[in-house]
Amino acid sequence: MSDTIHIVEPTLVNQTGHCYSFISSFCCSSKGAPLHLWVNSAADIEFAEANVQVKKHFHSKIRRFQSYGLYRRLLKTSGKIFIPTAGFTDLALIQWAAGSKVQSRKVYFYFHWINSSDKKLAYLARLARKQPNLVILGPTHSVIDVFKGAGFVNAFVVPYPISGQFHNDSSGCNEFAGLLYAGAARQDKGISHVVDLVEHMSRLKLKIPFRLQNSSDHRGKYDAATRKDMSRIEALKYPYLKLFPETLNAEEYANLYAGTICIQLYNEDFADRISGVTLDALTAGSPIVTTPGTWITRMVQRFNAGRIVESTEPEKVLSAIEEIIANYRLYNENAYRAGLVLRQENSADVLYKTVAA
Repeated sequence: MSDTIHIVEPTLVNQTGHCYSFISSFCCSSKGAPLHLWVNSAADIEFAEANVQVKKHFHSKIRRFQSYGLYRRLLKTSGKIFIPTAGFTDLALIQWAAGSKVQSRKVYFYFHWINSSDKKLAYLARLARKQPNLVILGPTHSVIDVFKGAGFVNAFVVPYPISGQFHNDSSGCNEFAGLLYAGAARQDKGISHVVDLVEHMSRLKLKIPFRLQNSSDHRGKYDAATRKDMSRIEALKYPYLKLFPETLNAEEYANLYAGTICIQLYNEDFADRISGVTLDALTAGSPIVTTPGTWITRMVQRFNAGRIVESTEPEKVLSAIEEIIANYRLYNENAYRAGLVLRQENSADVLYKTVAA
């Protein structure tokens, strides 16, 4: 039997967001190999795979101390350690917990993105010399090139796994049913611009349905700006707006996308970050309205699967929406075909095989 893979995700509580879908996709590709999933002590999640054992372990306020203790324990076992949403803190904790050189093919980090600085780069260079066997994975060359430049010899681009919640088994032909904002309500994901858009539509007395998932982050909190946006959206009298503040299960989340145009007015933080919402939208055949200069933009351009707006002013966004509505069958089919391609390119099998090898 294969060695156990210990997946460490202290912030995982429920099915909200792409932390769950990322891990779920990985588990679906495990083909029966034993997986131990170390998550928040308040987690309410289940996996259909019998080989997945959920370990409710972490308490939010002391999770870093608990991570250190868990890493020390797991480093002494024969199993592998996989950290699917890794940060610099995880690198430091593994180094401290190990005390000496980590063995080859033992610890795997997946960095979704990286915000580097001279101080962080100097730390990475020192760590690469001390721990040459750490395996660094990431979805783009810009992420991995940082680690390679610091001296990590085991740093590889591995596609961000597409969600297993969508099967893309329809014809791809849907009638337009409304607009969608999916995922957690956050400033970097343009929630303020989305609220502006709904206000604008309300003033114009439009009748375009809008599904807005206004769930908070994994800590159950909004920042100050987002709290104001939530107050604004809740005060609107737009009768065609439906809010989804509660946690949705996989089927409910997938159903959000049917017949929609997905609004992703993300900011420059997503210049080279993979968006799980984009992958989900295209897989579901949902065209996208987005801003320039991001990975999302490149996917929309590559497949002609939506429109790119130069400004987040609601008038400009609405104009792009109306263009897609007028040609919805075309954009729907393009998005659907994009989903078929990306399901192959972003199969979770690649990530699982990399960690399990």
